[in-house]
Amino acid sequence: MAHPEEGARAALVSVSQRLHRAGWVANHDGNASVLLDDGRMIATPTAVSKSEVTPESLVTLNAEGAVIAGTRKVFSEIALHRCAYRVREDVRAVLHAHPPYATAMAVAGVGLGAPFMAEPIVSLGREIPLIPHLLPGEDDGALAEALTDADAVLLGNHGVLTVGPDLETCLLRMELVEHLAKIFTLSLPHGGPKALEVALVETLQAKHRQLFPRRLRDSDRSHVEDEAPETPLARAQDVVKDALSRFR
Repeated sequence: MAHPEEGARAALVSVSQRLHRAGWVANHDGNASVLLDDGRMIATPTAVSKSEVTPESLVTLNAEGAVIAGTRKVFSEIALHRCAYRVREDVRAVLHAHPPYATAMAVAGVGLGAPFMAEPIVSLGREIPLIPHLLPGEDDGALAEALTDADAVLLGNHGVLTVGPDLETCLLRMELVEHLAKIFTLSLPHGGPKALEVALVETLQAKHRQLFPRRLRDSDRSHVEDEAPETPLARAQDVVKDALSRFR
């Protein structure tokens, strides 16, 4: 069995290359990180194409975001990743990219609005918030607030951020956000998407919460229900993959 750190490094390389193959990043766009059990983060380096990320090019950071191992520099948007880890105890990986349809909506300031398809609610929840553009060093309050209820966020004039227990889940969530954005866009000439009934949305949202319980570091705002057992990660990933396959 691979050491957790070795597995994290392999996952970062794999996801970086998959982002590039999907056309969701260009030049030096996008970034990814994994939080280790000891509080260190491993992240993709800045100024490197995602197609050329290797285990040796990755950087290791301490809890404050400073590089403590590696020969490269960390990306300037590391504060977005640190925000996610600070807000959500259940988040162990963060992914940021520029998938075209979702990013087009983000730069236009157009959100996905009320849920209009059932399956994505089970995987992503009922809301994919759109928040204002954030520059490095700016107040991340809007992102922190969005992540208390969402696993995927549209970043205004920027792109998409997804969080999860691992990078595979983050990638699946980003794939689903991009697919939703494409369907939303293609539906506009036909009158635009029609929202699902509220009762159905609430039922599906309850299922999402059961499968993907959130653990906020501020216990007063935790969404974890005491009586709801935590679903094993393997089962949760299977649900995401199944929902995505039926959604295509």
